[in-house]
Amino acid sequence: MAITAAQINELRKATGAGMLDCKKALEEVGGDMEQAIDYLRKKGLAAASKKAGRAATEGMVATAVSGNAGVLVEINSETDFVAKNDKFQDFVKQVVDHVLAKKPATLDELLAQPFAGDSSKTVQTLLTEAIAVIGENMQIRRFATFTAESGAVGSYIHAGGKIGVLVEACCDNAAAAQDERLATFLKDVAMHIAAASPLYVQRSEVPADVLEREKEIYRDKARQTGKPENIIEKIIEGQVNKFYGDICLLEQAYVKDPDKSVQQYLAETAKALGGTVTLKQFAKFVLGEGLEKKETDFAAEVAAVAGQ
Repeated sequence: MAITAAQINELRKATGAGMLDCKKALEEVGGDMEQAIDYLRKKGLAAASKKAGRAATEGMVATAVSGNAGVLVEINSETDFVAKNDKFQDFVKQVVDHVLAKKPATLDELLAQPFAGDSSKTVQTLLTEAIAVIGENMQIRRFATFTAESGAVGSYIHAGGKIGVLVEACCDNAAAAQDERLATFLKDVAMHIAAASPLYVQRSEVPADVLEREKEIYRDKARQTGKPENIIEKIIEGQVNKFYGDICLLEQAYVKDPDKSVQQYLAETAKALGGTVTLKQFAKFVLGEGLEKKETDFAAEVAAVAGQ
């Protein structure tokens, strides 16, 4: 019999198992929901069901770079205790290696892909099995992939996986892309991004509505002082330049040498390499950023983990 999307969804909600596992279970038992639940339980794939609703706001951010490609991945767990577990860290490495090898475009695509380390299972199945073994709800939350067609990718991980940065640069010659000095520059810039939190690489990326909103705020403040309009416009110009200096990577004061900007450090690096280097893009993940934290007693967490 044909298995419907509604049946798969119902079984997934009841067990917490992956969609493909639910589909296979229903096919094996002719669509009977109770038998499908038993099937998944026997396979150990429904063990995550009672954990699926719990908040996963800990975990780690990890990265990998190979050749001209790099990835940044955030995977969440419920507790920092589990995030430090070797099994959890092994799982994170498996996912990072998979993303680097297969370069999925979306999270849904990633979860549905045959796992690079064992094509008999999907990444979703790998995740479900890891939840059952480790004993906590986990989620692959997000990832970024960069491939520099004519350049290089660098990365930086801070505080054991609390913050991760991936950055891409373009070069006008192949020798510069392979030069160790470029790799050092990219690591330095990634470290700077982790500390300074720019929002854009350069001025041209700042949306017009964001800029106009800032100008209006500066204009209103200046008018309150009673200054004439021609002076106000000059004040706004100065404030806008300061605004760019706060949010644009190239205009920020370089954290390791505040006497120069990131743009100046970039120019020095390009000159040393004998060519042109352009910072193209970056991604920064802060672990658990935007997720709702649930206050739990540490003793209760340990008891919960031990009792699974």
